[in-house]
Formats: sequence, structure tokens, C-alpha cells
Amino acid sequence: MEHTPSIPSPSLFDLSGRNVLITGASRGIGAACAIALAQAGAALCLVLREPQGDAPPNLATVDSIRQLGATAQVVHCDLNNLDSVRGVFQKALDAMGGRIDVLVNCAGIQRRSPSLDFLETDWDDVLDVNLKSVWLLSQAAGRHMVPRRQGKIINFCSLLTFQGGITVPAYAAAKGALGQLTKALSNEWSQHNVQVNGICPGYIATDMNEKLLADPARLRQITERIPAARWGDPIDFAGPIIFLASRASQYVCGELLVVDGGWMGR
Repeated sequence: MEHTPSIPSPSLFDLSGRNVLITGASRGIGAACAIALAQAGAALCLVLREPQGDAPPNLATVDSIRQLGATAQVVHCDLNNLDSVRGVFQKALDAMGGRIDVLVNCAGIQRRSPSLDFLETDWDDVLDVNLKSVWLLSQAAGRHMVPRRQGKIINFCSLLTFQGGITVPAYAAAKGALGQLTKALSNEWSQHNVQVNGICPGYIATDMNEKLLADPARLRQITERIPAARWGDPIDFAGPIIFLASRASQYVCGELLVVDGGWMGR
């Protein structure tokens, strides 16, 4: 593995000249991360779903990045369609001139139901998007990065990487496995100068948690347990994503960085 360069510390976080492929960047945490990476100098390729029916494409993040003067390419893929996932990394390589330096797996879906009633189709959907698509993209990225001896992969895990949750058995299973996958890939690829790490969000005010946010009793219970006394915002991930994507984290390998306002510490 390369050593952390002896350069002024602010320069360690500079992502100029780096190409980043990111999923889940149309909204929420992913959008905030994509914009932060662009602000740090990176060129972005966003994986977006094809517009459904007559709905216009959601290009708000793309527009925000381009307004910064940064590159924002788009490749289309439904992460629930594994055949589509298998081809998307090559599409991104083509769009980015044949090089991807950083892969950010941020996309995820949620299904809530008591375990006794949990549908097999919901289980399959959650595991395919939250785990198998990440594996397929990470494997493709590794095949590109390991021979080049350079690269970073950042997986978005969860508090449920460590805890079981309630009425979310598929999500807990996927995120628990994703934490172990992150460590397994790090164990193999760190020696090839490819750092694989995870970010574990706590309770964040995004669309995925809209049911919790709309439940006054549950909202109060959760907020009272967070030492920071507030839910997180997507912008809280700007610093962590830049750190793990940059040379500042050169010797950080197989880490699951919890960003939760102190929940796990309590």
C-alpha cells in the first residue's frame, strides 16, 4: 500500500482529477455526498434509474454538480435488475474515459413489516438492492482497481449493521452482511492499494425514514436516545465521504465509520 503523501494537510482532501461512480445520488444522503465530492474537485458519474412512465428524470443533483463547474455524467440502471447491474460499471468506465478511482455504494431501499408477515418478494428486493448489487459493483470495481493498484470503495451500511432493528428483517440482514463484505474485501485488496470502508448512518431525516418521522411517539423515543439531541441531516456526511474518498484516509482499511450523533456510543 502507498504511504500517505507528505503534503500540506488540506491537500490530502483534494479530489481534483479523481473520477467517482456513485449510486443513490438522486436525493438524501447520496445527493449530499455527490455534491460534496464535486466541491472537493472530483468528476462524478451518477447511477440513476430510467424515468418511469411520463415522470421527468430526477436530475436535480446532476444540475447542482454542473452548476459548480464539475463533471456529472449519468448512466442508467435499475439496481433491482441484476442483469442491468452487471453491465453498469463498464458503462461508467466508458462515460468517464476508462477510469474510476472511487466507487460509492449509497443506494438502498427499505421494507417494513412484522417478520411473521414479511413477504418473500420484499426480502428479495431488499437483499438484491442493498447487498447483491453492492457486491456486483464492488467486484467489478475491484477487477478495475486492483490491477491499477489504486482505488477506494465506500459502502453505506447502517446502525442495523450492528443492531437488529424492529420490523426490518431484510434490511438488517442486508446491512449486517454488507459490514462483513466491506471487511472481507478490505482484507484482500488493501495490499493492492485499494481501500474499502463503510459509513454507517444513524437516524437521518430522509425519505427512507418518513414513516418514523411521521410517528410522533416513535420520533420522540428515538430523538431522546440520541446524545446529539437531533436527527442527522444529509449534509452531515459531506466530511466523512470526502475523508474516505481522499488520500487523507490512505491507511484506513475495513473501517465502519458510524455517523449517528452518538447513538452507538450510548
